[in-house]
Amino acid sequence: MQLLASYLLLMATMLMAIAVALLILLNTRPAPPQATFQRLTGISQGLNLTEIFIRTNSQPNQSRIPPALMEQLDEFAMTRDVRVMIVQMRNNVSLYDSAGAIPVGSQVPLNITAQQVQVGRFNVTVPAISRIFGDFGDADGNQWLFTGVVGRRPFDTAFLLAEQRPKQSLQDSLSDFGNSLALPLLQSALVGLIIAVILAILISRGIARPLQRVAYAATAIAEGHYNQRVPVSGPPEVRIVAEAFNNMSEEVLHAQQAQKDFIANVSHDLKTPLTSIQGYSQAIIDGAAKDPTHAARIIHEEAGRLNRMVVQLTDLTRLEAGRLSMQTEPIDMGQLTAAVAQRLAIMAHEKHIALDVQANPMPEIAGDGDRLDQVLTNLISNAIKYTPDGGRVQIIAQVANGGVEVVVRDTGVGIPPEDLPRIFERFYQVDKARGPKRGTGLGLAITREIVHAHGGTINVYSEGHGKGTTFTVWLPSPHLSTIV
Repeated sequence: MQLLASYLLLMATMLMAIAVALLILLNTRPAPPQATFQRLTGISQGLNLTEIFIRTNSQPNQSRIPPALMEQLDEFAMTRDVRVMIVQMRNNVSLYDSAGAIPVGSQVPLNITAQQVQVGRFNVTVPAISRIFGDFGDADGNQWLFTGVVGRRPFDTAFLLAEQRPKQSLQDSLSDFGNSLALPLLQSALVGLIIAVILAILISRGIARPLQRVAYAATAIAEGHYNQRVPVSGPPEVRIVAEAFNNMSEEVLHAQQAQKDFIANVSHDLKTPLTSIQGYSQAIIDGAAKDPTHAARIIHEEAGRLNRMVVQLTDLTRLEAGRLSMQTEPIDMGQLTAAVAQRLAIMAHEKHIALDVQANPMPEIAGDGDRLDQVLTNLISNAIKYTPDGGRVQIIAQVANGGVEVVVRDTGVGIPPEDLPRIFERFYQVDKARGPKRGTGLGLAITREIVHAHGGTINVYSEGHGKGTTFTVWLPSPHLSTIV
């Protein structure tokens, strides 16, 4: 309803603006010339036009008006409050102007709009004349209306009475407007208003209904019903909102499921070492442990496992929140990769795994050496751990795309395609591939966050179970330009 009301208010404002503009237009437009022409024609009846024509055209030099006639015309113009002009029509040259604005001999820009030819003779001396009507503009931009008479040759001198065109009063304008245009305009406005109201209702419903569905679905999510979707319909802007809401709803549902999985995984991973600790400690207390030292060692190992899990969870939480401090320093990833591979070579040797390392010195990057060591250690140790005896692990450090790239490729158990999108989630483990070699399930999640904290990317590729896995880490280097 508020949207519809806003549309109606907008239409009312537009109609008011049109009405005000129309009033201003009516108030500023000039008055129709007919009334002025009639008044000037009536005033001309007080002059002896026969005498004026004879005295004007009887001069040897017809470009001059007799002084006595000029005095008579000056007095007439002042008495009747009009402008008297005499113009030679052959070339529109001024012979006389009671206002003195147009010098004798100057061009007069006459615009004759109507002419009434009088048949017969004006009198015995002057041939038949024509009455003319028209207008002209002066140097100040004012418009003048004139009416006058002009005789036929050789009496082609025009006698004109002129008056500045008046502005029409608002009352007269409204009267003329009401008689001619008011009713059709009101009818058109009414029809337009009805059509506009119908369109406004349809448009408001087309916008409001999809938005209402979004609002209802958002309320349902707030109440805990996360599996909400809304139809993508309506104008483009509303469809964008609906699509964004559906994406948000999917992310919320995914986040809630991840939270549930996280709680379940934490509970499971905490339960196993706690059960061992509780069982062996109870055996020691009861004196039932055959080898107390062995039992104490197991308790110590499980407690260490719990401690590592807590530390990793803390680090992961800080990394995701951006609160884990990084000690940035220049790092040669080639040297760091070679050092980590050499440290883990014993682990590979025990499983008869060939460790192929291609890591030459390369441009330095800005990073935290300990955290990047943690990334490489996790990736390389996982590759060795999940590669069968006699397999091969390849490690390559190289310059790529404006940065440095480390590739860890193994011939191990691989990762099924359906598990690849979730491989970096906390506690997520590919049980089918990992078998009994379970860890905390936090290593890859921490690895990804460390890489992202350095402005880099990490990707994983595997053709499936039993076909090996490739992890690729890319980190930006200030010494290299990005290759697009």
